[in-house]
Amino acid sequence: MTTAAIKPGAAAGFGDRLYAAMRAYGPVCVGIDPHAGLLREWGLDDDASGVREFSLRVIEALGGRVAAFKPQAAFFERHGSRGVAVLEEVIAACREVGTLCIVDAKRGDIGSTMDGYAQAFLSDSSPLAGDAVTLSPYLGVGSLTPALELARQTRRGVFVLALTSNPEGSSVQHARGEDGTSVAGRVVSQLADFNGQCDQHHLGPAGIVVGATVGDAVKRLGIDLASLNGAFLAPGLGAQGAGPAQVREVFAGAEDAVLASSSRAILRSGPSIAGLRDAYRATVDSLQ
Repeated sequence: MTTAAIKPGAAAGFGDRLYAAMRAYGPVCVGIDPHAGLLREWGLDDDASGVREFSLRVIEALGGRVAAFKPQAAFFERHGSRGVAVLEEVIAACREVGTLCIVDAKRGDIGSTMDGYAQAFLSDSSPLAGDAVTLSPYLGVGSLTPALELARQTRRGVFVLALTSNPEGSSVQHARGEDGTSVAGRVVSQLADFNGQCDQHHLGPAGIVVGATVGDAVKRLGIDLASLNGAFLAPGLGAQGAGPAQVREVFAGAEDAVLASSSRAILRSGPSIAGLRDAYRATVDSLQ
C-alpha cells in the first residue's frame, strides 16, 4: 500500500495512521495543556469549566488541521471527577473531528494494575481511550505487555518514555548494563522487537518519547533510532528551546518518523482561532 492510500482516519494501525497524518498536516502534535497560567492568559477560571472551554476551543480551531492532539491527563485530573469527565469529552471531540488523540498519561505498573491501565486507555469500551497513550517503562518494558498487546489488538498505539528532556532523567536513562547497553537503548531494542511482530506499512504501534533537547545523547549512547520502525514523540519544541537544528541533530537518519510536540508556543496564541491556526502553521513551516 502506498502512503497516499493510507488515510489518517482509516482502519490502518496507529503508526500508519500517524504517518499519513504527519504528511497530510505537518509533523507537529499540539499539546492540550490547560494549566493555571494558560487559563489565566485566556481569561478563564482555573476549574473544570475553564479547562473544558480552553480544550474545546483548541479542538475547534485546529481539529482536522493538525497531525495529532496530546491532552495532558494531569491538568484534567487535578480537577477531580469533573476534570476527568472533561478529558473524556476532549477525547470524544478529537474523534469527532477526525484528529488523532495521544493521551499523555505516562502510566506504568505491573500485573493486574498494568492491565487495568491498559483497559482504561486502550480498550474500545473506555471513554478514556484515545488513539494512543504515553507509558513509563521503568518497571521493565516487559511490565508493559498488557498495554502493548491491547494496543496491537485495538489498532491503537503507545509512546514509551526513553530519553526525556528533564535533567534528572539521564541518571536512569543513560545508565549502562554489564553489556554496555544503556537503559534507553534497551527500551528502544525491546520495542523494536515488538514492532517487528506487528502488521505495518510504515510504522509500528509502539513509539518512543525522545526530547528534542537531548543533544547528542542518542549518538553518545549508540542508539539506533531507525531500528525502532515506530514513531518518535519529541517534546521540547518552541518554549523549551528546541528548533529545527536540534530536531535534526537528535533524530539524524530517522527524521521522517518524528512527531514534534508543541504546546505553549501555540496555545499562547489563543483564544483567537485565527491566532491558534497561524501559530500551528508557523511551527510546521519552521520545521520544514
